[in-house]
Amino acid sequence: MNRYDDKPAHECGVFGIINHPEAARLTYLGLYALQHRGQESAGIVSSDGDRHYRHKGMGLVADVFHEAELNRLAGSAAVGHVRYSTTGSSSLSNAQPIAGDLTMGPVAVAHNGNLVNALELREDLLRQGSVFSSTSDTEVLLHLIASTFADTLEDALGAAMRRVSGAYSMAVLYRERLFGIRDPRGFRPFCIGRFRDSWILSSETCALDIIDAEYVRDVEPGEIVELSSAGIKSYRFAERQPLAQCIFEYIYFAKPDSLIYGHPVYAVRKRIGEQLALESPVDADMVIPIPDSSNVAALGYSKASGLPYEIGIIRNHYVGRTFIEPQQTIRDFGAKIKHNPLPGLLEGKRLVVVDDSIVRGTTTRKIVKMLRRAGAREIHLRISSPMVMNPCFYGIDIPTRTELIAANSTLEEIRRHLRVDTLHFLSIEGLRKAAGGVPGGFCDACFSGVYPVKFAKVGKDLLEESARQPSLLESLSRMEAR
Repeated sequence: MNRYDDKPAHECGVFGIINHPEAARLTYLGLYALQHRGQESAGIVSSDGDRHYRHKGMGLVADVFHEAELNRLAGSAAVGHVRYSTTGSSSLSNAQPIAGDLTMGPVAVAHNGNLVNALELREDLLRQGSVFSSTSDTEVLLHLIASTFADTLEDALGAAMRRVSGAYSMAVLYRERLFGIRDPRGFRPFCIGRFRDSWILSSETCALDIIDAEYVRDVEPGEIVELSSAGIKSYRFAERQPLAQCIFEYIYFAKPDSLIYGHPVYAVRKRIGEQLALESPVDADMVIPIPDSSNVAALGYSKASGLPYEIGIIRNHYVGRTFIEPQQTIRDFGAKIKHNPLPGLLEGKRLVVVDDSIVRGTTTRKIVKMLRRAGAREIHLRISSPMVMNPCFYGIDIPTRTELIAANSTLEEIRRHLRVDTLHFLSIEGLRKAAGGVPGGFCDACFSGVYPVKFAKVGKDLLEESARQPSLLESLSRMEAR
């Protein structure tokens, strides 16, 4: 998690294109549109049919790629990746795409998600003589592909995927062909686009929009698609299983202008806000979001409640991942540099403050303090997701219950800690109802504790260990008492 951002960390973004003379440049633009899904590293591998060209680095897309790097990425096919680390540390060796030379030729893999049996597979591969250069589960996928004895890459991919378990939307570049693979439960969004004679894979449709490409369809759960100059081929590597689409995509991760799981994020997010207002009405003067990820839910709350919507907090969009703090410590500096309330608008007002989620509550408490200083008379905090009670093993950075304020604290304890007048989290039933216009099942394990895919021993160990640790609220109270 970002030091100054008390939110679940974003996952990763994948973009690939074939049959275009400026494949690397279009991939760069696609990654730019997917930057919200990962800010630790960025990379692109391109292909001219005979060899791969690659460049990756730590940081944002605009910092990693410049004219010189893009000029060196030759070829009419490319795959790119922006990363937030969920499995494997934050280092250049783990930056994707991860590329290697197989007996059938050079292959590059870009992956969004998390393999719950990656450590077991890695141990098996090490015993068989594989040598790893990173700690990423994506390299496990590459070694699995390399270790099969299939005659074609599509057969090798199918055999490798049948050995893995967990969440994955994956793009594989092989010469001038691009393969897209999605796990049998469809945890992560993954779509196919078309730009003239070019075919595209993308984590979200917002990356198609930036290059004027059209959305064709989603990669189906359990499907391998092969994109080439000849068009699309489809292969099924697994039987259909009950869907477990990550519902947090609709709450927070995906951009509002994207279409995921076949439905617009904006519409679902607005319905979530409307449901929140129905569950927790309050007599107040205005509704304000904690920007930017709560803007649409707050609009929905305003619509359903009849309360006016105002922009009561201004967000600084030019805050990078690191910055120089003043030597004389300013209280709540991290929160202040990102958010600033409007005193003239808020003074003496009863506020409904809408946020999308609370993980640790540290930043939320600081924002509440700033709103009080700006003159707010009452603060009624409304959260457009249920309580985050459990770690995620499918690609969201919520590693243990010790980081979750809701895991071992009552609603009243959290309200007092945040120092708000009232507090309400959207119910799980309300969330499911708001997303009811979207067919199929969702994964809501971080709220419900119901995990659709069994995880390996490391996951069980984390659950048991976190249950023995003091709650976050206890830890915060001890720190304040010192």
